Amino acid sequence: MSRPNVLILCTGNSCRSHMAEGILRAAAGDLLEVHSAGSDPAGYVHPKAVAALDEIGIDLSAHESKHMDRFLDRDIETVITVCGNADQACPAFPGQVNRYHWGFDDPAHADGDEAEVMAVFRRVRDQIKLVFEAYAAGYREGKAC
Repeated sequence: MSRPNVLILCTGNSCRSHMAEGILRAAAGDLLEVHSAGSDPAGYVHPKAVAALDEIGIDLSAHESKHMDRFLDRDIETVITVCGNADQACPAFPGQVNRYHWGFDDPAHADGDEAEVMAVFRRVRDQIKLVFEAYAAGYREGKAC
């Protein structure tokens, strides 16, 4: 039995969507096939997003920035947008049953010195972790019924 596909979108696919992908995969990768993409991909995964997830034991080092069109021919059951621009630009995907929008601040736009910027990445990571682990728990509970 194949796992349902979940696609997490943001504009640049460099920070928030990758953090959410890593966290959701860690929390429910046995139940869901998790992907991320962007409506206007930056072409890289932000090193501070990689570092922030590494701190909690999730490896994003092999992730790459992808355009959402790469997934138009896949059976995507759930689309989750994590920024307003992606929510507005998001097309309907074949087979899509669910669509959620959970917006988070973009840590790539954080100002300050190295420590202050990294603190913003950690804050956004922790917010994403809270939301996506709750989603995974709810999904897991629904499958147990």
